[in-house]
Amino acid sequence: MVKVVVAHHVAEYDRWYPVFIEQEEVRRAHGAQGHTVHRGVEDPNALLVVNEFATLEGAQAFMTDPSLPEAMRRAGVDREPTIYLVEQTHDVRY
Repeated sequence: MVKVVVAHHVAEYDRWYPVFIEQEEVRRAHGAQGHTVHRGVEDPNALLVVNEFATLEGAQAFMTDPSLPEAMRRAGVDREPTIYLVEQTHDVRY
C-alpha cells in the first residue's frame, strides 16, 4: 500500500472539509482505498491527511490530478502543502 501524506494549513476547517469530501470521487478514481484526517492540537487549521492507494501509479496520478489546485483554492488552503509519498513499513499498536 502506498500513502500520500499531505500537510497543509487552511483558513477554516469547516470550509475545507466539505470540499475534501467532494473530492472523494477523484481519490477513488485513482484507486484510493481510504484516508485519515488529523488536526493540529494547537492550531486546528493545521491538517495532516493520509490517503491510502493500492498502487504507486494511482498515488502519482492522484497527486497530479488537474482538479486539485482549484479544489484546494475553494477549500481555503492558504499555504503551499508539503506532500510525501511513502510506503508503510510498520504498524504497531499498544
